Order: sequence, then structure tokens, then C-alpha cells
Amino acid sequence: MTEAKQIRGKVVVITGGARGIGLATATALQALGAQIAIGDIDETTVKESGTARGFELYGKLDVTDQDSFDGFLDEVERTLGPIDVLINNAGIMPTGRLVEEPEPLTRRILDINVYGVILGSKLALRRMLPRGSGHIINIASLAGEAHIPGLATYNASKHAVLGFTDTLREEYRGTGVRFSSVLPTLTNTELGSGVTAPKLMRAAEPEEIADAVAKLIVAPKSKVRVTAVAGFISQFVGLLPEALGDGIGRALGSGRAFLADVDADKRKAYEERARGV
Repeated sequence: MTEAKQIRGKVVVITGGARGIGLATATALQALGAQIAIGDIDETTVKESGTARGFELYGKLDVTDQDSFDGFLDEVERTLGPIDVLINNAGIMPTGRLVEEPEPLTRRILDINVYGVILGSKLALRRMLPRGSGHIINIASLAGEAHIPGLATYNASKHAVLGFTDTLREEYRGTGVRFSSVLPTLTNTELGSGVTAPKLMRAAEPEEIADAVAKLIVAPKSKVRVTAVAGFISQFVGLLPEALGDGIGRALGSGRAFLADVDADKRKAYEERARGV
């Protein structure tokens, strides 16, 4: 009840909102009374998702293009009013060894996962700072606190998101604008399709991420890790001597999960879609 009271009426923008974590988050926040705007590069799917759930606004959004992002936020404010929350969720996670990663795909990962977050945050800040209120929530990953074989570029992108978000939190302290990072473990979405979760670290459900986001809106803090067990393991391993921490990671199967255990057909299909997003 408290969550619904504090979220009701807020204008929330979610990038990558057509499916997965973005769609689950939009659905959960809508149920709590928020006004929802979802954007996604997949124009067909974002229209299908928006129509099916009756979101207030939905449409094509390329987070790597300033005109597209700025135009989408302008439309949100014209239609729904000032943006209260921006959730930078859009991201891709191709897997495999770095030397096998095509250069255009490397660039695409960084463009979407890093530049898209920076651009969205910048454009939202320009709207929020004059009002002295707002909340930017960036969907990072526990990979941003770890090093996982098979995810080198993705890891780099999520480390960047965490550093960027923490820096903004200090840079704009006292302005009324809040900044948070959400760090999910492997999640049961298309993003993690074909991957077997490491031992002791079950895959999260997108609804768990959505619940964490809702709680952040109600009670902002710098970071939240999902699941709690995966977050604890990630933090604990990070405190250990390097050789021991790496050994535990290998024992849990973190490297295998994103190399040998990835379903080749699913990986190929996902990477083809990622290149054309």
C-alpha cells in the first residue's frame, strides 16, 4: 500500500521496455499507479507490448541517437507531464571470447550499454535539475562488480555504468535528483537465453528486478543487488585475495556459464538480433 501511494501518478520512462526486465518493470509500476512510457528500438514489439498493457505512451527509441532520445522525452513531457523517473534499461549481452567478437558488435555493446545510459542520463538531468527533483535508475549488472570469462566487453560496459552512476550521485548531491544502480544476476529473459546459471546463483526472474526498482523509487539508495544471495557472493568474492576469488569463481562455473554452456544456436540468434537492433 505504501509503495502504491508513493508511486501513484509518477511519470516513468523505461528504455528497452518492449520485453524482459523493462516490460516487467513497466507492468509492475503501472499496477502501482505510475504513468508509463516505454521506448524500444524494436518498433513492432514495443507497440505490441504497449497496446496489450495499455501503457500511456510507447514508441520507437534508439538510445544511441540523441535526436531519437530527446524527441522521445519531449513527447513524454508533452503528453504526460514532467518526467519523475528515467530507467535506463536498454542493453545487450552477446557472449563469447573477445578475439571472436566482431568489431561492429563490440562497438554496438558499448554504444547501447554505455553511451545510451550516459545520453539518457544527460537528457533527463537537463529536465530534472531546474525542477530540483527526479530519479535516474540505471540497470547495471553484478557483472559490473566481477570479471566473467566470455563477457569481457559486457563486463566493461557494466563497470562503466556503475562508475558513471556513482559519480553522478556525488556530482549532483543536494540538487534533489537521485541516482541509483540495479545490479541483477543472470535473469530469465531473452538477454540470458541459452546460459546456465553458475552454481549457488539461481537466475533471477524479471519480476524480482521490477520489485527492486519499485522499492528504489519509494526509498532511493545508491545500489540494489538481485538476488540477495548472488549479491552477497559477488561482494564476498571481491574482498578475497585475487587467486582465491578467481578460484571460487571457476568452482562456481562462472566462466563455463558464458563460454562452453551457452547454447550455440541461441547465441547466434541473439547476436544477429543485437547487430541489427
